[in-house]
Amino acid sequence: MKKRSIIYLLLALIFSYGLYQVYVFYFDNNDNIQSIYLVPKDAVYVIESQKPIDNWDAISKSDIWKHLNTNDYFNGLAKNLNKLDTIFKQKQGTFNRIGNRELLISAHVYAPKKYGYLYVVDLQKIAKLNLLKNNLNTLINSNYKVSKRKYHEHEITEIYDIKKHTTLYLSFIKNQMIASYVHTLVEASIDQYLEPDIGRDLNFIEVKKQVGYNDMFRLYFQYDYLDEFVKVFSNKPGYLTETLSKSLEFSGFSFNLDNNTIEANGITNTNNQASSYLKALQKSGKGKRTISTIAPKNTALYLSFAFSSFNDFYENFETIQKENPEQFKNYLDGTEQIENFLKINLKTHFMSWIDDEIALLQLHSNVSESKKDVALVLKANNIENAKENLNFILQQIKKRTPVKFKEVNYKGYPINFMSIKGFFKILLGDLFSDIEKPYFTIIDNYVVFSNEPNTLKSIINTYTNKETLSNFEAFKDFDDKFDKRSSIFAYANIPSLYNSAYHFVDATTKKELKTNKDYFICFPLIGVQLTPEKNFFESKIVIDYQTPESVKEHYTFNDTVISTTQNHTTQTVEITENSINKETIFNIPEIYPTDLTAKEFIKKYPNGNTYYSVELKDGLKHGRYKQYYNNGVLKISGKYRKDKQVSTWKAYNLKEDLVFKKRY
Repeated sequence: MKKRSIIYLLLALIFSYGLYQVYVFYFDNNDNIQSIYLVPKDAVYVIESQKPIDNWDAISKSDIWKHLNTNDYFNGLAKNLNKLDTIFKQKQGTFNRIGNRELLISAHVYAPKKYGYLYVVDLQKIAKLNLLKNNLNTLINSNYKVSKRKYHEHEITEIYDIKKHTTLYLSFIKNQMIASYVHTLVEASIDQYLEPDIGRDLNFIEVKKQVGYNDMFRLYFQYDYLDEFVKVFSNKPGYLTETLSKSLEFSGFSFNLDNNTIEANGITNTNNQASSYLKALQKSGKGKRTISTIAPKNTALYLSFAFSSFNDFYENFETIQKENPEQFKNYLDGTEQIENFLKINLKTHFMSWIDDEIALLQLHSNVSESKKDVALVLKANNIENAKENLNFILQQIKKRTPVKFKEVNYKGYPINFMSIKGFFKILLGDLFSDIEKPYFTIIDNYVVFSNEPNTLKSIINTYTNKETLSNFEAFKDFDDKFDKRSSIFAYANIPSLYNSAYHFVDATTKKELKTNKDYFICFPLIGVQLTPEKNFFESKIVIDYQTPESVKEHYTFNDTVISTTQNHTTQTVEITENSINKETIFNIPEIYPTDLTAKEFIKKYPNGNTYYSVELKDGLKHGRYKQYYNNGVLKISGKYRKDKQVSTWKAYNLKEDLVFKKRY
């Protein structure tokens, strides 16, 4: 063959290969797969962005991210993203080189107490040229070592960081690049290639269809693995976590960031095992939230359930329970037992007066010292009817139980005791099981139940002082971002939640809380709303951001301020002729007994010695009062009659010599 012919043949081959590459790059689009098909089935959540460069640039410049990036957890997430860039020599990042491509980040629990991330990048047509895949060795700098291995016929590239001793695992499947610092996640992603789970799940497809592709990024949450994710941070998931895991399938949200407010809109779908309560709510319309008119300003959590009417809701609740014969039988046995024992009709004497909203409130109270400072609030459609029927139930309880409790009046509001074990659990389910043998009071058009009488006193105090959520400007502005009518609404005041947690946890946990305090309280208000729509719930999340300095100006925190009461109970100040203030020595602070049926209330010093003891009658101070120094020596003695000081009160020094006395 002549030399010229060989040259022509080579040129023809090169030209043909060029035409083939043009065809592959511009015309052949039949060999692509969706990014979600490579996400392992145990993803707790998936973050998706169509324009990761533009969106990440906007997020990274926000005040929110600048603050969070100083935290180890969020800084770790950012570092993992940045490592995908810094591994390569060029100044431009990896994503800048390949352009604004779809990026998915999924979170997985891969071992007990450990979770990691998988990154999936749609290279689109660039993947067909194999430029990135075939030239990794030339792109990696001297700080890394590159090796390759096979897994199920797919090549995994391992990029080892010599200085930091970490390994990034990469693989290319069709048009997708997958990456993780956990090799099992890349392997699980490869396993998904032929038999995808999440991407073909009908519930996920429904959610994804409704969410669309708007806003900066999308978040998909899978509830099947919620309990495993919670176990990473907590030893045991709570009842609410277990209920959500069993009842919900997916939530999908499109997120946007605007003026330091994160707002997300989307949907949540339920499964066939959803709790009867949740199914009933989905079928019972929506109602207007008004319990905020009596909820204290410092409410840590306000969980509202609303419906067109409670009567409709409860009919749906009973109908759905019939689908599970064993569960329905237990429900009937429980209600019949209460009705037969007390000779009452629950629907007539209790359910008939409940209106269109019920709510659970968790408080941060300055009065109560309970770890479970929780109240159940029922809105009444006719408060006089409610009073009449509750009084009838109380009369029946007094007739048929040994508990004899006389109504206590607190600032004009009567407090009564409903001694019926398991009443709310039987009627409304496990979510309300913590309300056990409660006290209750009536405020405006609302009946408030709580295991702790001091929780009721806290609510009465804030209501009479007009320190309620409805008078809290920050809450009103925040609440305006949601629809006024909904089915489920959750509001969290993070500074109050922080104070509640800090007050009761051990020293080690206190230290951890305080270390990360600024990353909790910088989101002072968080809200979630679910509204029934067809076969799913329309869902909305709003998260407000403020600088920690700004939050600290508006809230008082337990970890920085020692209460006046605590000072009194830990310091020994001797009463002497020179130090005594005769006008105020017997001004005893208000006492809040935790059991209004008890005959005596005792409070102790941290060293175990008695701080004071007081006799009680019907929840009121009635009888002897004694206060002690922290070494056990008597400090003050006196008497009460029906909550008022009477007879002779005496004050003593540390030698128990009488210093001063006064007659009332």
